Amino acid sequence: MPEHTDLTVLLRSLRGVWDEVAVDELDHALQSAARALDDGADDELVLAAALHDIAHSPLLPAGPAHDVLARDWLTPRYGERVGWLAGAHVAAKRYLAATCADYRLSATSEHSLRLQGGAAVDPAFVNHPWWPDALRLRRYDDAAKQPGAAAVSVAEVLALARRVHTARESGRGRAP
Repeated sequence: MPEHTDLTVLLRSLRGVWDEVAVDELDHALQSAARALDDGADDELVLAAALHDIAHSPLLPAGPAHDVLARDWLTPRYGERVGWLAGAHVAAKRYLAATCADYRLSATSEHSLRLQGGAAVDPAFVNHPWWPDALRLRRYDDAAKQPGAAAVSVAEVLALARRVHTARESGRGRAP
């Protein structure tokens, strides 16, 4: 699988890329996957959790919003569900901010929420069959900002990516 090499390089390129103050993007990705595993998520949701911020890699082109770029990069490699879930993490944040009075974000996420249009409920989001899993992914994302927290390894993410890719190729991946 040639994408395996691409993914290895992209993941490793997240080391030292800081969006949050407490952890870099690689630690954030690996912690997000660990939170998904702790929750009993399926392989596609765990992979989407690990790769939802892949667009922060300096190796991917600047341009569209990072959620759109993640969706567009992931979908042809790992399937529609992985791409959609990763791409929906901003819509999920906006939804939770609009509907959950006790929803709390880091200062960085609060700032980006304002830039992303603020709290809102997007009908296209809540009418999508995978939206509950996008909310789960968002919770993993929010919890994955702790220095030294439990995380999976890059090798575990790559093994997961191979499983998802193989399932997709064999027709066992999920459809909407």
